[in-house]
Amino acid sequence: MVKRFFFYGIVGWGIEIIWTGLGSLIGGDLRLLGHSNLWMFLIYGCAVFLEPLHHAISRWNWFFRGLVWVALIWGIEYSSGLILYLVLGVHPWYYTDRFAINGIITLSYAPAWFVAGMVFEHLHASLDNYGIA
Repeated sequence: MVKRFFFYGIVGWGIEIIWTGLGSLIGGDLRLLGHSNLWMFLIYGCAVFLEPLHHAISRWNWFFRGLVWVALIWGIEYSSGLILYLVLGVHPWYYTDRFAINGIITLSYAPAWFVAGMVFEHLHASLDNYGIA
């Protein structure tokens, strides 16, 4: 479980840095500046606790599983963002688009979270297949 926590934390960090780097490119910054923060490692690492849910819904249609991941990720993103704000007084991320809710989540990220859920399933299945504890 500890190995998987670190694995998910590192993979999450990497994906976030690539995502934000591509965002900077789209914004015209050719330096591809990607970023994250240390708190995100802990949040991404907690994906290990989602593995039992993946086992429970693994036979569902992929589309419905994706919707479950979107809703769950929004819930995790909102609650962890709110907790970090209440405890530290800072927003580790802050959405400003018209679909943002309290700056903590944005509905416009639904496709990204759908894909992230499918990637998580693939990573989890790979870890199981290779017997990584």
